[in-house]
Formats: sequence, C-alpha cells, structure tokens
Amino acid sequence: MVEVGVYPNAGHTMHHPQRDYGKGRCQKTMYAVIMTGGKQLKVEEGNVVRIEKLDVEAGETITFDQVAAIGSEDGITVGTPVVAGATVTAKVLANGKGKKIRVFTYKPKCGQKKAKGHRQPFTQVRIESISK
Repeated sequence: MVEVGVYPNAGHTMHHPQRDYGKGRCQKTMYAVIMTGGKQLKVEEGNVVRIEKLDVEAGETITFDQVAAIGSEDGITVGTPVVAGATVTAKVLANGKGKKIRVFTYKPKCGQKKAKGHRQPFTQVRIESISK
C-alpha cells in the first residue's frame, strides 16, 4: 500500500536555490510611476523610455514633478494624486517620429475610400535619478 504525500514532487514544482526564475525578480530597486503626456509610466534609474513629445532639445535635463507613486525597499508610497516633493530627473536623448501607421477608412456600397498615414512624435529620455 502506498501512502499519500510520500512523493516529494507530486503536483507542484519546488524552488531551486541556484536557479534564477526570472530576470530581476529578486532585485529590490527603486522605481517611480510618473505622469506625462496623459499617460502613467513606470520607470527605474537607467531606463531609456519614449514618451509623448516634449518641447526640449537633445542633451537637456528635464524634471518630472508629477510622480504618482514611488517604490523602494522600504515599501511603496502612493500619492493623492501625486507624492509631495518627489521628482524624477531625466536626460533627453533624442526627438523623433515613430513608425508610420496606415489608416484606411471606407464606406461600403458607395465607393468612398480614404487612406492616411500618421507618425507619432516622441521624445526619448534616460532616467537619471529618482528622489523622494
């Protein structure tokens, strides 16, 4: 007769201490959620991200003061609606346009067709520092 629960790996996977189960899963880095261009974006120090076009030149430094949340080893701080005194500093790398999006509209049975293209402008920035 076989006892229930004798088999060590029956029905579940065990954590192996020498394997990495995901890039950065155990890292505790500081991150922030910033609001820019009508969107919220989670960023960490060193990230290179594309945001909606800003009126700044390449090489300049920009400061985001609308920080919705900051997470660190101490825990998460959520603002109502923003965290008081929190800033994220970034360096502008480039301004440009994204890939072309083709927009095609038509109305059936009357032969009306229209094709357009659109390239969304963006600003590419590197996150330099996050401060509370």
